[in-house]
Amino acid sequence: MTDKTLNVQGMSCEHCRMAVTRAVGAVPGVGAVEVTLQEGTVRVSFDEAKVPLDSLRQAIQGEGYEVVA
Repeated sequence: MTDKTLNVQGMSCEHCRMAVTRAVGAVPGVGAVEVTLQEGTVRVSFDEAKVPLDSLRQAIQGEGYEVVA
């Protein structure tokens, strides 16, 4: 498993945290998702052989948030 931390803009509440956690967690090959609202980060543990990083970005953007790094 690979761990990657993404900087995400627009997350501000528990609803945001739950939406991003649910969307990223639903991507096949993702093992764990940790959203930190105060820092604006999403830490993801995933299998790089099954999940391209772009799929994680798309899952977050699909919920209406911007991945900035």
